[in-house]
Amino acid sequence: MAFIAPIAGPCVWRGTEIAASNRWIRPMDRAVSRALIAAADRAREAGIEWSAVTRDQFQVPGLDELCAEAREELENGSGMAKLTGLDFAGLDPRSQRHLWFGLGHHLGTIVSQSNSGLLMKAIQDEGYDVAASHGVTVDENGKPFLSSYARTLTNGPLRFHTDRCDVVGLFCIGQAAEGGVSKLCSTGAVHNEILKRRPDLLEILYQPVPRTRFGEEKGGETSIYLLPIFGQRDGRLTSHYSRTYIENAQQLPQAPRLTPQQVEALALLDSVAAELAFEMVLAPGEIQLLNNHVIYHARTAFENDPATGRVRSMLRLWFAMPNSRALPEDHAVLWGRVDRGAIRGGIAIAA
Repeated sequence: MAFIAPIAGPCVWRGTEIAASNRWIRPMDRAVSRALIAAADRAREAGIEWSAVTRDQFQVPGLDELCAEAREELENGSGMAKLTGLDFAGLDPRSQRHLWFGLGHHLGTIVSQSNSGLLMKAIQDEGYDVAASHGVTVDENGKPFLSSYARTLTNGPLRFHTDRCDVVGLFCIGQAAEGGVSKLCSTGAVHNEILKRRPDLLEILYQPVPRTRFGEEKGGETSIYLLPIFGQRDGRLTSHYSRTYIENAQQLPQAPRLTPQQVEALALLDSVAAELAFEMVLAPGEIQLLNNHVIYHARTAFENDPATGRVRSMLRLWFAMPNSRALPEDHAVLWGRVDRGAIRGGIAIAA
């Protein structure tokens, strides 16, 4: 068996530790909040679509410093950052997307979330029928099998996973009446716990696993690619994981079959992630940023109450980060470019 060393550094933490810490929280100064809202309102009132907002239109004193702190925490700290302090009550709902897109330009390069070039996605319950239009097949029992993208747009739970970008950002617009709790865990801590318990299974997780591009690229439901769960380059960890894409590959006859050891390793990863995670709920106006290379995230099921206005809604952006880590060469099959600071990730736009 190949020697695998434990991951070290501030990105390795247990949920009980991080839940009691504010090291990943970055408060927004009131002056920054006011200036952001003013910039968003000016853009909207000028008739500029949110998707046409530029970085220059959000030259807010103090914003670049705040974003630089967040980038540092994301890449070299805990792997997470939460921006708080935005005067959400004072933000015109018509300016929400303008503000988030303008702020996003100062965090990194915004990349596409769909093959049609979608740059910002409202993450909310669109109902089963609508979600199915984003990717659905039938499993071996004849039951509908939703793509990961489609599952995000229901009120059901989401398993631990990563997104196809360096950093995913969620701007909280509203919360559900019940549930919708975020679960976050350190990929490095999961890696180390598996190393302690079952080093033989950790070695398997460094080996290629068949996946599909189901619900993402056009024709992706029949496209198989191989990628390990864990990889390292220059001593830095990366993990890309979504059980749905692995399960969907197993529905296709052309995909290599998972071995019993691979099935056992994936089950252990899921179990350890649940053990080491912590739970949190974003308040309206807060922004959650997660480095997908070192953080797994999940969500509990939720129930909305439209009569009282308690409806869960997030605006999601995907980022390529200027200070991102280099990735192993075999990760190019998913990421495109693997060099440090590359503009990468997202979903290729269909021709």
